[in-house]
Amino acid sequence: MTKQKLHIVKIGGNVINDDGALRSFLKDFSVLEGFKILIHGGGNKATEIASEMGLKPKMINGRRVTDKANLEVVTMVYAGLLNKKVTAILQQNNCNAIGLSGADANCILANKRIVKDVDYGFAGDIDVVNSETINMFLQHNIVPVFCAITHDKKGQLLNTNADTIASEVAIAMSNLFNVELSYVFELKGVLSSIEDENSVIKEINLQKYKQLIEQNIISDGMLPKMDNCFNALKKGVQKVKIGNSSLIKKTTDLYTTLSLR
Repeated sequence: MTKQKLHIVKIGGNVINDDGALRSFLKDFSVLEGFKILIHGGGNKATEIASEMGLKPKMINGRRVTDKANLEVVTMVYAGLLNKKVTAILQQNNCNAIGLSGADANCILANKRIVKDVDYGFAGDIDVVNSETINMFLQHNIVPVFCAITHDKKGQLLNTNADTIASEVAIAMSNLFNVELSYVFELKGVLSSIEDENSVIKEINLQKYKQLIEQNIISDGMLPKMDNCFNALKKGVQKVKIGNSSLIKKTTDLYTTLSLR
């Protein structure tokens, strides 16, 4: 039996930060045909609110260190303010969405990251994605919208990288669907020169990825994103792309496609 197609789209960066860009993207996402799932990061909002509360966010290797106070902030912002804003705008565009954290319907089970070289605090590493429950929403024509919060089924919420959630959800759903995973942010793709917005590297395989790291073309926050892309491809996801919202509208061929070979 031929698998049906499923679009999984992760949004972050200025697509989240800019209200106009967010509304424009969500309008385009709403008319995307077929089964779809949206996963969003937190943009700068959690950092802004934490700063207003006198909390200083700490980042290491592109990842947030989440102490107890910052966990409360990111939960309020990601699972509350942003998740419900996104869901409401989708409803405005006649897309019947449901806003979810990993704790809702036990969709994404994680564990608190084991301390090795760095203590990331209440950061979650994903153990299980409940694909059957997520599929239940899809089969009832409900679009799941996941924020970057998971849980450990012991009552503890965990801050989990949204790129990782996108990758792991895509892997889990690839058992049921032909999954196309898209990472959407403000850039047109992975750039060979950060000063040139059109210097998109159209295709990157594993070998080229290693070369780009050695050349310091890919670094910092792009590293975990790219690692998640290749992890998805290695574990059954059919296609992975990185670019701006034109990806969804299919109005450009200027984006980055990832492949293993």
